[in-house]
Amino acid sequence: MLFKELGLSAELLRAVEKKGYSEATPIQQQAIPHILKGHDILAGAQTGTGKTAGFTLPLLQRLQNGEENRRKIRALVLTPTRELAAQVGQSVDDYGRYLPFKTAVIFGGVSINTQISKLRKGVDVIVATPGRLLDHMQRRTIDLSAVEVLVLDEADRMLDMGFIRDIRKILQVLPKERQNLLFSATFSKEIKALAANTLNSPAEIQVAQQNTTADRVTQIVYPVDKARKRELLSHRIGAENWQQVLVFTRTKHGANRLAAQLETDGITASAIHGNKSQTARTRALADFKRGAVRVLVATDIAARGLDINLLPHVVNYELPNVPEDYVHRIGRTARAGNEGSAISLVCVDELKLLRDIEQLLGTKIEKEFVAGYEVDPRIKAEPIQNGRSGRPGGSRNGGAKKRRSGPPKNFTAKRSGPPRRRRKQA
Repeated sequence: MLFKELGLSAELLRAVEKKGYSEATPIQQQAIPHILKGHDILAGAQTGTGKTAGFTLPLLQRLQNGEENRRKIRALVLTPTRELAAQVGQSVDDYGRYLPFKTAVIFGGVSINTQISKLRKGVDVIVATPGRLLDHMQRRTIDLSAVEVLVLDEADRMLDMGFIRDIRKILQVLPKERQNLLFSATFSKEIKALAANTLNSPAEIQVAQQNTTADRVTQIVYPVDKARKRELLSHRIGAENWQQVLVFTRTKHGANRLAAQLETDGITASAIHGNKSQTARTRALADFKRGAVRVLVATDIAARGLDINLLPHVVNYELPNVPEDYVHRIGRTARAGNEGSAISLVCVDELKLLRDIEQLLGTKIEKEFVAGYEVDPRIKAEPIQNGRSGRPGGSRNGGAKKRRSGPPKNFTAKRSGPPRRRRKQA
């Protein structure tokens, strides 16, 4: 279906054409008509499906067709991470380039005074992370009394990161009469409870099977001893000539250490996580996108919100403690119709985590040994010491419990010869 068939205004269609798009994705085809009619929606959509345009375009048209309310915030978009907030804010600016609306992006790690100054001048659309938005609410530097549309983007991730209390506080100050749009990659019990308490007779949209990964991602597991993971990673990057690799670790310290070790191996690398300043994170991501850095090592704060075109390789250096995070991680590749590969380096400690991921996916992930990196059967499993990181600012809210992993039954692997280039599957 073409965008011009969705009932969008001439100004928005002109902006879409400027972006080089003509045909709407499935989530856009389903969401845009409902939002234009004023319906609340509960949408299940993974990253890379075009969901940002799916709510940004009709949101702007709703404001365009509504009564002008100068110096009042009319739309609020909540996101889990700074990076995602920045990208959504850019999308609002891009699609609203021919409309008179002003946008402000609010997140931590940068000066709050600059944000206050912009708010005082008057804005129509706010894109924010919950923590910094609460800071403004407590300082009374923001007025949300005129919000007409609320968007909870990647709501499951916000709940995973411990933002549920913040979200409830924000909801309490919003007008009762408003349109609510909730987007989530998964529909957990917590998400369903949030939807039940927030949405009014929502239209439900599901553009892909729940918890499934992108069809164009080739997934493979390399069993390897923990002590040899970095060596195997460097070997694969060199042997396969990977030029752009997003690597996930569990901890911030582990991300820093691995980036430094890769540099020692002659591979340019940067780390990105919650303890990095926003300036450092933005610079690292920019360097990675333009090819100045070959490897970006990230914690799960980057599992969502990083929009990297044509990213070919994602590596799980350490498996996540929460299976859903595996889906979010590998969703960084194979976006917008492209293909990609997801490699997981799995040691004996993580076999239980791997089994949980495969249970979530409903399928076994292909396993291969790389010649020269066979697993030492004498090594016993040890507890996983750290879970996922907490809030974007680096503080923890709860945290995952330690888990002891043991070898699952029938953990078999296909033995291969020297590393070879794998043929990606459509």
